[in-house]
Amino acid sequence: MTTYLRRKSANLSLAAPSLKATREATTRERGFTILELMVVVTVIMVISAVALPSFLQAYRTYQLDDAATQVASVLKFTRYEAIRLNVTAAAPLAARTLQTAAGTNVYTDNNNSATLEVTEKQVLFSRNVNLVAAGVPPNTAGLAAAVGVAALTNVALTGGSIAFDQRGAVVPAAVNVLYVGNTSLPNLGNRAVIVLPSGSVQTWSTDAAGNWRQLN
Repeated sequence: MTTYLRRKSANLSLAAPSLKATREATTRERGFTILELMVVVTVIMVISAVALPSFLQAYRTYQLDDAATQVASVLKFTRYEAIRLNVTAAAPLAARTLQTAAGTNVYTDNNNSATLEVTEKQVLFSRNVNLVAAGVPPNTAGLAAAVGVAALTNVALTGGSIAFDQRGAVVPAAVNVLYVGNTSLPNLGNRAVIVLPSGSVQTWSTDAAGNWRQLN
């Protein structure tokens, strides 16, 4: 009888976990408390609040750089097309600007009609990041000095043009410039797209204080 009770007790010990083990298992499986979740959410909110201004600044700077790159792309395409088509200096191929109610276009005038057509390579700026007048960017004289010329030829925001001959040179020879800026956030600075008489295209950047530096 005693042997039977000992065996039964041993079997019960193996079959049923102890109270302590049950509590430990319950503790491991209970997950996060409301307080722990609130702490995690608070930390995430604080990090987001600190990082958001830097992220927005970087994104808006990228928008300006991208807009200048798009303008430069149209100008380079126009130049390459002038070389490919072997146009004459008397009838050069022009990149033109056009402002409408929809926004500001920079386009390659493939047939020299001075009319924007849907088949022509173009970019449209319709929001805050746009072409801006020559009087908007600061220290444009400093930009001319940095480029190494006495003066820059400002391209009009509408009806303006930069033309290239079969050698890819600008006709008439001049150092042309188009400016890009964020019209609602002028403190971000500006970008300048410059076309040298040889046809070479440069992009420049300035901060709100007028400190210019070349991007490419």
